[in-house]
Amino acid sequence: MNRPLMSTGWILLATVILVAALIPFDPQVSLRAQKLPAGVLAFNERITDFGKFGWMIYGSGILIILAYIAHTVSRNETISAKARTGRRVFLYFFLTIGSASALVHLLKFLIGRARPELLLELGAYSFTPFTGNTLFESFPSGHSAAVGSFCGAFSMLVPRLRLLFLVLALAIGISRVVVGAHYPSDVAAGLLLGLWTALMMAFVFARRNWLFRLDDRGWPRPKTLAEKNAGPQT
Repeated sequence: MNRPLMSTGWILLATVILVAALIPFDPQVSLRAQKLPAGVLAFNERITDFGKFGWMIYGSGILIILAYIAHTVSRNETISAKARTGRRVFLYFFLTIGSASALVHLLKFLIGRARPELLLELGAYSFTPFTGNTLFESFPSGHSAAVGSFCGAFSMLVPRLRLLFLVLALAIGISRVVVGAHYPSDVAAGLLLGLWTALMMAFVFARRNWLFRLDDRGWPRPKTLAEKNAGPQT
């Protein structure tokens, strides 16, 4: 395994460290979030469902993917070439978000952490695995994983807008704490797992020379950027 691919393990290590650092503060932060002004709560309730997996795949995902294709694909390319690029972009998003969803829901089932709405009854560190009950599926945050994988995929495809997408992902993640659906550690785990999934899927696509190329250091970069820097390639 090459060094860049091995280095992605640092994301998983960072996830573990960050989650461990946030866990002691979970109950205090959750209780304070529930006492925020009504206007703050209302705003976060409006934006929080943008992190649903289904919405990411079937709603905005399709529209923004089409905009990405229109912006990046050369006007001189044939219709078949544009269609091929479109299929691959959609496949990249679908596999990235789908993989994040499968991973997070498996972890939810295995870990079984009680949600913040049960904080006063069971505490912040109550775990009942294998129930299949959504009240015991707080860790990791599914919404955060969805938006993390979605924004992570766009960050890989459009590096110049990476900060914008990461801020968007963080905003949705924070909203999950504000509305009382998750603890901060749940959100951190979901966001970082989503980002990790987007990066790993970019490696898979780069190996097939789809959408990405591996640069001189072995990292996946959008083919348009790689071609500009490396010159014409077949």
